[in-house]
Amino acid sequence: MADGAAAYIDQWNAGLAAAVASLGEAGFPAALEQALRHLVPFEMMNGFAYAAGGKAFDLDNARIVGDRTTIVDHYLAGAYILDPFYDAVRNSPTGGILIMRRLAPDRFAETEYYRRHYQATGIVDEIGFILKLPHADAVLSLSRIGDVPAFSRRDIDRLESAAPVVQALCQRHWHDRFSPPDVEEKAAAAISHPLLSKRELEIVTLILKGHSTYSIAATLALSPNTVKVHRRQAYAKLTISSQAELFHLFLSRR
Repeated sequence: MADGAAAYIDQWNAGLAAAVASLGEAGFPAALEQALRHLVPFEMMNGFAYAAGGKAFDLDNARIVGDRTTIVDHYLAGAYILDPFYDAVRNSPTGGILIMRRLAPDRFAETEYYRRHYQATGIVDEIGFILKLPHADAVLSLSRIGDVPAFSRRDIDRLESAAPVVQALCQRHWHDRFSPPDVEEKAAAAISHPLLSKRELEIVTLILKGHSTYSIAATLALSPNTVKVHRRQAYAKLTISSQAELFHLFLSRR
């Protein structure tokens, strides 16, 4: 192997060998994380699984960088409903990788979810590998945190190239090691409220996820004026006037 820019391949191959050797053991996630760091720099690798009913579960969060309460506990308590990865993982029939800045709705950076999760933890970019497990779909995410740039085109190309082997290894590792806990499920898998119609619930959910009026209109095949009417009606029924109040009503206590 040539020196210089291509030398990372040797390091990746060696790291990959170590990960393969630890398949099925507790040390596999850390070994895989170390191998992936030879491909691209990142600050955190972690993972969540989503059962068929929509509930979220901890897949791999043993090495969290930063505030675990925000990154894991609040997320599992209900905030995952607003995560762009949540919808993308559940709607992907074949897997692949997810790139947050390509998936996020047009007003995502203005949402309470973004402020409380991404800004609070310093996450500036995120790429995820979709995993198809027997009892759940999952995502294993690599995050850039702090005063660092977003993933570059080269970074994305490297991760896309590595994705098939990463997914195959992860799916083999967690195949028999993960199943949704048989416990009472407390977190709701959807936004709901007895005062709101189905259409109003669809619209407030999209608002919370970061969609603008025009994005909601395109998603639901409605006119922008119709979206505005439904939004006003929903806010009036809930006696609120802002997205921050909407978030507080549905998610702040979860």
